[in-house]
Amino acid sequence: MIRVLLVDDQPMVRAGLGLILRSQPDIQVVGECGDGSEVLSAVTRCTPDIVCMDVRMPGVDGVEATRRLRAADGPPVCVLTTFGDEEVLWSAVDVGAAGFELKSATPENLIEAVRTVASGGTWIDGTLLGPILDSYRRIRQSVSPDGRVESLTERELDVLRLMARGASNREIADRLFLAETTVKTHVGALFTKLGARDRAAAIVFAYDAGIVHPRR
Repeated sequence: MIRVLLVDDQPMVRAGLGLILRSQPDIQVVGECGDGSEVLSAVTRCTPDIVCMDVRMPGVDGVEATRRLRAADGPPVCVLTTFGDEEVLWSAVDVGAAGFELKSATPENLIEAVRTVASGGTWIDGTLLGPILDSYRRIRQSVSPDGRVESLTERELDVLRLMARGASNREIADRLFLAETTVKTHVGALFTKLGARDRAAAIVFAYDAGIVHPRR
């Protein structure tokens, strides 16, 4: 059972999200918050497997709440946002959010995002890839993508492609017939070679360099 904490300052939004998620037999909404300042205490109380976090909230916003949660080694965060929040989106990537989904997404996409992030994967809504890539290009290192791609081994490329499709380390290990510890070693090497802080940054690089392409 996937335990979900919903964080959004609008009660009607939380109600709608909860209705969608509760329709699934493997998902349970265990708590709700209306402000980012409540997240840490709610996580302690509800022990969720994933936090679905609104970005723009009065008081403590979703980016700061995500930073605090990740610093406390809390559960993964799937950010919920509206189209056009490029700067905020990149800030969420920088503090360690693992998923990015539009509030206008279909119920099916929201459910898939929750399942993917809760299982240790990374999810980026296809509509958000353009804005995220634009932000990434403005601040990326001076090393060309081609140069960094060439530094990767074939196995590292295989791992990166699967990672970019939302696969967790365990799922990558199963697909490539590797030990999970070996996959973790490849992921660490990827981060070093790409200059990426986390999985989300590595995935953005993979799309930007054309290693994988957005799903249609």
